[in-house]
Amino acid sequence: MSIRNRAVFLILWSMFFFVAGTNAWALEVSEAVITTDIIDRSPVDAIESYSADVGKIYCFTRIEGALEEETSVSHVWYYEDKEMARITLPVRSAYWRTWSSKNILPAWTGDWRVEILNEDGDLIKSISFNLF
Repeated sequence: MSIRNRAVFLILWSMFFFVAGTNAWALEVSEAVITTDIIDRSPVDAIESYSADVGKIYCFTRIEGALEEETSVSHVWYYEDKEMARITLPVRSAYWRTWSSKNILPAWTGDWRVEILNEDGDLIKSISFNLF
């Protein structure tokens, strides 16, 4: 291998480890649903529209690709574009399931969304739903 080819190889190899070491880049949401309950660490349903008298709803996420032993994601709950809750959740392996919940008042009808952020605060997924 020529000196030039070795130099290119070392540069590319170094770039691989730099990118692989950036945990926020590696995180991916492979599943995300709003659900009325979690049983055995799994969502019981996936809702897009539901009655506001539900009492409590959950945001379930399946996270893949964490390269460090522990990182985190945040679920940011919005009602009509107003932040209602921000929950930071640990991610402790490359394949991790986690969820947050939000108590809902019957008067909170309208458009909702949950933004899922990586540890650096970058948006990695958004889920919209409506309560009526």
